[in-house]
Amino acid sequence: MFVDYHVHTQYSDDSDYPMEDVVKDAIRMGMEEICFTDHVDYGAKVDWDSGEEIPYCAGLAMVNVDYPAYVEQIQKLREQYGKQITIRMGLEFGMQVHTIPNFEALYERYPFDFIILSVHQVEDKGFWSQEFQQGRTQKEYNERYYEELLQLVKRYQNYSVLGHLDLIVRYDKMGSYPFHHVRHYVEEILREVIKNGKGIEVNTSSYRYGLKDSTPSAEILTMYHDMGGEIITLGSDSHAPAHLGTHMEEAKELLRSIGFRKFCTYEKMQPIFHDLE
Repeated sequence: MFVDYHVHTQYSDDSDYPMEDVVKDAIRMGMEEICFTDHVDYGAKVDWDSGEEIPYCAGLAMVNVDYPAYVEQIQKLREQYGKQITIRMGLEFGMQVHTIPNFEALYERYPFDFIILSVHQVEDKGFWSQEFQQGRTQKEYNERYYEELLQLVKRYQNYSVLGHLDLIVRYDKMGSYPFHHVRHYVEEILREVIKNGKGIEVNTSSYRYGLKDSTPSAEILTMYHDMGGEIITLGSDSHAPAHLGTHMEEAKELLRSIGFRKFCTYEKMQPIFHDLE
């Protein structure tokens, strides 16, 4: 089964990929199911209709999804293309502990199929800009990242999977931080995920970023499997046509080599298991 469960469109501040074009491209590629997961990052960004002054970073307006337009367009695309491809509605919640109330309120407003819980910034400081890392040692910013993620999975439950669990690796200019120093954090995070019936994703953007390992790493995926974790989704983290649906077969082969036999899609926040062909 060919799916992509991490897809961004023009509703994300860092993409200009028209949503209808994504659907058309997915159909052309033979994809059977797609889930839109555009960005919401309270703390670092504001809602488009909030009345607050819009912040800018590197020339980009830091705004969240236009929710009414987003929901309306997904419904129209389902009506237009639903016989050719299954379209699910999700969001990527770029969460921090102090923004949990914002996300709780948003979750209650719409009938989501799928939610990715990600951490893109801590203390409202982004990783991509190096603002978060500035003034911290490699040990400090790695541990602080995992501490935030651990507190989130302990306190927040309205999500489906953790997105790119070891994201901080992508933005670590100091090189590879020894995993054994943060292994205890990751183990506790995974224990909470499994206990609460949630999952993690394999994010195939690791290939286009030229990372040395998968995202999350093969070691983390193996830990998750060995701890009894079963819920896994596959997503390209697509922001442009060249990203959509890429490296899914490599991700499936990695999962099979570790011992996984199933992956998941979602409907109405419930996982549906499929064989890893």
